[in-house]
Amino acid sequence: MKTNKLFQNSAIVTAVLASLCCITPVLAVLGGLSGIATTFEFLEPLRPYFIGFTAIVLGYAFYNAYKPKKETDIECACEEGDVQGSKKTKFINSKAFLWTIAVFATIMITFPYYSQIFFPEVEASSINVSGTNLIKAKLEIEGMTCTACEHSVDYALRSEGGVINATSSYETGIANVEYDKTKINPEQLKKAIEEKVGYKVKNVQSINDQGN
Repeated sequence: MKTNKLFQNSAIVTAVLASLCCITPVLAVLGGLSGIATTFEFLEPLRPYFIGFTAIVLGYAFYNAYKPKKETDIECACEEGDVQGSKKTKFINSKAFLWTIAVFATIMITFPYYSQIFFPEVEASSINVSGTNLIKAKLEIEGMTCTACEHSVDYALRSEGGVINATSSYETGIANVEYDKTKINPEQLKKAIEEKVGYKVKNVQSINDQGN
């Protein structure tokens, strides 16, 4: 049982580490803590290894929990239960607790894929915009590492008055924005990301700057 405890604790730690770089941008934009957005960015390259290690240790823990028990193992378990005797200890050593750890690890690791549910719906501030006032812009952003980062940037932009639509990609480091130039300008778009989320905006380029 001590071996299983070690593997369970390891799974918790690695699952949390795998999700930290994705959770902090969400906390930044929703909690007004922009300074923490990139705190755990350095963990992103290690995320696949954390996920793999979590899967391995959980797999081994389940193997230990469900493999056929020898008579000596049963006797030892009974003796251990008699000595410790508490319901809390029995639960921690149970298969139910192992499944709890597995569910927790899954929730943490998959956070980027459902992080959008934490952001309230933002309606477009203006639906009818004349063609001369509708501007498309491209923002180059440093710091995005996963889909949770995209959702954070999109929410920060869409919550600004005058922004019609915003979609970002962590893979390219680009956010594409449509906005009403009579209500907001490129500098305000940059400020929204840097102050609300905490990422650095390297460049803001409107459609007119692209030679069109």
